[in-house]
Amino acid sequence: MAWIKRIGLFLMVNVLVMVTISVVLSVLGVKPYLTARGIDYQSLMIFCLVWGMGGAFISLALSRVMAKWMMGVQIIPTDTRDPELRELVDVVHELARAARLPAMPQVGVYDSPEVNAFATGPSKSRSLVAVSSGLMGRMSRDEVRGVLGHEVAHIANGDMVTMTLIQGIVNAFVMFLARAIAFALTMTKSDDGEERQGTPMSYFLVQFALEMVFMVLGSMVVAWFSRLREYRADAGGARIAGRETMVQALEGLRRNVEAIDPSPQPAVAALKISSRPGGFLKLFSTHPPLEERIERLKRTAILG
Repeated sequence: MAWIKRIGLFLMVNVLVMVTISVVLSVLGVKPYLTARGIDYQSLMIFCLVWGMGGAFISLALSRVMAKWMMGVQIIPTDTRDPELRELVDVVHELARAARLPAMPQVGVYDSPEVNAFATGPSKSRSLVAVSSGLMGRMSRDEVRGVLGHEVAHIANGDMVTMTLIQGIVNAFVMFLARAIAFALTMTKSDDGEERQGTPMSYFLVQFALEMVFMVLGSMVVAWFSRLREYRADAGGARIAGRETMVQALEGLRRNVEAIDPSPQPAVAALKISSRPGGFLKLFSTHPPLEERIERLKRTAILG
């Protein structure tokens, strides 16, 4: 029945996004951007900005709830008596203090053979670090510590908000450009030489095609920014957990990723420690290759 719960949550979130953004647009008094005289670019710009940014930030606000519901993350009570879980919480809190976080993150585990972990949450004060059962069962204590250092560094660097801002801006540009260009391409001239808007169907089809193209290009931009943030999180993890520990963690991930075919996971895990697409798909990868990350850390240690 888990898939029914996930579908229900997905629909609920999307309904919430649509209702919230519709209310915001109404309060702002944004009028339809397509008028009898043509396109109102000011209304279009506000429309795209509210929809592009609004959806991204509502998802961010609900990210901890979505992680718990969609991935089955179980939050570990701070007073747990399980020694393994107690150690996990203690390490995260120790690293959070070293990173000077304003509040301790929630710590959770989720059942998955995938060797991975992720950080999420709307702010540094309301964050979550989740670890897969596969990672806990296959990696040593030092390697787990390095992974946790990386995730805490994501929180300390504000990467959840940063990536949400980037995604929201890209969304807004995709919507604006697709609609503006579609309008220009579907304009027709009447017999008296006056320009008129094309049929609604032609406008919609061109807009849809352009959005698909721009979404692909936008995904490449977002992925590029994400790879930069991963390098920064590696460096932050090295500062608070130790450089050798961070290198061990990445080498442990490489060893396990090569041995296991990770099962796909919901997109809520945007700040995962590892991913492994290759070839052309590297352009859409949110993470640099583990080999490059390890080499960069080692090179930094030599230069430092």
